This record gives sequence, structure tokens and C-alpha cells, in this order.
Amino acid sequence: MLLYNLTLPETALLLAAGLVAATLAAVSGFGGAAILLPILTAIFDLRVAVPILTVAQLIGNASRVVFNYRAVHLPIVGWYTLGAVPFAIAGGVVFASAPLPILTRVLGLFLLAIVAWRRLTRPRPRPFPIQRFAWIGAGFSFLSAIVGSVGPVMAPFFLAFGLAKSAYIGTEALATVVMHITKLVVYRQMSVLSFETLTIGLMLGPVMILGSWIGKRIVDRLPERVFILLIELAMAVAGLLFLIRG
Repeated sequence: MLLYNLTLPETALLLAAGLVAATLAAVSGFGGAAILLPILTAIFDLRVAVPILTVAQLIGNASRVVFNYRAVHLPIVGWYTLGAVPFAIAGGVVFASAPLPILTRVLGLFLLAIVAWRRLTRPRPRPFPIQRFAWIGAGFSFLSAIVGSVGPVMAPFFLAFGLAKSAYIGTEALATVVMHITKLVVYRQMSVLSFETLTIGLMLGPVMILGSWIGKRIVDRLPERVFILLIELAMAVAGLLFLIRG
């Protein structure tokens, strides 16, 4: 029996979108959800699509940790986790019934404002107290559990701390792994994550790992200035998509 009556073309489309999404995320640290989530929501209901996306992203992020493990900043991950776990639980509970359009558009406006600010002011990375990542983890884990992914919104904070390239990719990925695991536990408890949903997410796993490997090869060859420019471009595109999708 086909999972959720998926056709062969739909399966091929999901796998192709997963590969592109994972490659983009491995280069910029985010953006994969902006590609994969619209495809998933075109095939499934939103409350099915988001858990599938979370499973796929968990695999993709875990593979990015492996490919960039030497550069991971563990203290940041530790502080991020302190806030992420309890608020990912709260967000997962809200996800079961909350309306999303207004919040999604607010996130879109925030992303566009951040890109405009970075372009107009040309800020230099200024490390802030690492303990602040507990608050960052709390806020963005809550939002991620509701809208599926907030990687573009998290990016400015990791960049502001002075992380770049492999350090940014690996650290953000490990922090996100903790967040996704917590979300999946809550989705399961709230009966949002079914066996079929989990299976489709796992089906996307191999292409997510392949995309992470391809992205790692690209990042290693990118000048840091070009890397930052690509992140800002991905943030702007994601912001526009949030506004349009609503």
C-alpha cells in the first residue's frame, strides 16, 4: 500500500525537492524548508507536512553536524539547548490547533527587515554574551514547532556571534537537532506524528544526507564574503515566501 496514496511522480518530486533543499541548507545553514515545505503542503495537509519536514530536517541537520563536527561550537549549543527544550515542547502543543498565517507573515517581515538592516548598516560581527543563546533557543524553538522551520530568522544571531562557514553550519545544525528531536516527541504525544508520516520523513533521509555532503563540498570552496551574501539572499527569498504564503 502506498503511503498516503503517494503516486510515483509525487515521490520523485519529494526526493528531488529534498536533495535541493538539503544542498541549499548545507551551504547557507537554512532555506531547505522554504523549498521542501511548499512541496509537502501541496501534497499533504499542513499538520501532516510539518512533522514530515521535521523528520527530514532532523536527518539533514544531523548529517551536517557530522560533516562539520571539527568546527562545532559546543558551548553555544549547550546554552541554546537550555531554552530550546522547554519551549519546543510548548510550541509543539500549540501547533496542534493554532492558526498560522499572521505569525508567518510577521516572520517574513522580520527577515526582510534584517536583510535591509545588514545591507544598510554593514554590521560587523560583535560577539555578545553566550548565555543569550538560551533566550534565542527558547524563542526560535517555540516558533519552529509552530511554523516548521525558522532557520532564516536564527541565522543573524549566529552570524552576529562571529561564526562563519563550517563553524556556523555545524553549530546551528547541532542546536537544531536538539530542537527537532524535542518537537518530534511532542508531535508523537499529540498524535500528530503517525507511522506513515515518520516513514515518509525517513524516506527523504538518504537524499538529505547526500545534499548535506554536496553542500559541504561547496562551502569549503566559497570565500567568506560570498558565503554571507548567499545567506542574505536566501533570507530575503524566504522572507518573501513567508509573506506570500501567509
